[in-house]
Order: sequence, then C-alpha cells, then structure tokens
Amino acid sequence: MVSIQSICVYCGSQPGRDPAYIAAGHALGKSIAAHGLRLVYGGGTKGIMGAVAAGVLANGGQVTGIIPEFLVDMEATRHSLGQLDELIVTEDMHARKHAMFERSDAFVTLPGGIGTLEEIVEIMTWAQLGRHEKPMVFANIGGFWNPMLDLVDHMREQGFIHRAHLVQPLVIDDVEDIVPAILDRASDVTLTPGEEAVISRL
Repeated sequence: MVSIQSICVYCGSQPGRDPAYIAAGHALGKSIAAHGLRLVYGGGTKGIMGAVAAGVLANGGQVTGIIPEFLVDMEATRHSLGQLDELIVTEDMHARKHAMFERSDAFVTLPGGIGTLEEIVEIMTWAQLGRHEKPMVFANIGGFWNPMLDLVDHMREQGFIHRAHLVQPLVIDDVEDIVPAILDRASDVTLTPGEEAVISRL
C-alpha cells in the first residue's frame, strides 16, 4: 500500500478567465492541509499556483516549492517565496520536474496552459511505461480538461495507448473530492521496488 504524504499540483501561473479556477486552487490547498499532507508544486506565487500555495499555508499546511532560477522573477516574487516552508531552486526545467516527481506521492492537474499539460502528460507517459503507479488526477473544473480527455480517448480507441490499463487518471469535477479519492486509490497500489531509481535515470 502506498503511503500518501505529499501531493504534487500542476496548474497555471496565470489566474485564467473563470474565477472558479482560483477558487478551486484555494479549496484544493485547504483540503491538502486539512488532510495533513504536504504540497509540492512549481514554486510560483501568482495565478492558480499562488492560490494553491496560499490555501495550504493559510490552513497550517506545509509547502515545498520547486522552481528554476530563470523563472523566479516571472512566476513569483522573492518575498513571497520566502513564506514557503521549503524552497528548491533548480538549474533548469528538467531538474525541476524530476525533483517534483521524487518528492510527490500523487499528482493533481488543475487548469493551466502548455507547461501544465506537458507536465501531466509526462507523468502519464511514465505510468504507461510502468515506471510508477502513483495516483494521477485531472481536476476537471468546469469541464476544463474535456478536450484533453477526449483526445486521450481517441488515441486509445485508435490503438496508440498501449498498456492502457496503466494510464487511468482519475477525473474529478468537485475539488473537495480530490484528496479523499487519492487516498482511496493509493490503498490499492503497491510500488515496484527500485522504481524511484529507475525514474531518476530517465
């Protein structure tokens, strides 16, 4: 059984046009803190990223921010970063993604842009390759991820997602249901010995 201690959240560094996205970020952060879990995220203090971190911190939770040096002044302010429990500044995006994976027991994707999409797709790819069985969640706020989910279904139907049983992200509309669903999913998962070392070499 997998023990969930931390949840990685991928999301936009912009607020988006629907106020529901920021609200979902705050609510998810509050839920993570309420369940005694640590947030691992990309270190941004603006947009939805900032909302998730603020939701955790405002409710007594712990936050690890992982950000490349070149993004510090684009996605955050140095003053705000000082409020995080743990800050890791990496040399590049590649190092950031590996650090986020290694420190996370599950992954949630809130609305975001190309970078957010790229992050969760890579995690899904590693799952397809059998390199991890950590829970993955699409937080489908207002149906935001429907086009992406339709594309995944299309690829599966056309025979391009082999070992599809390994790529089964949860799709959850209500943000309050996300953390409980992760904890429930994790109770059914057994990690493969040495998988962390394998991932670190990818």
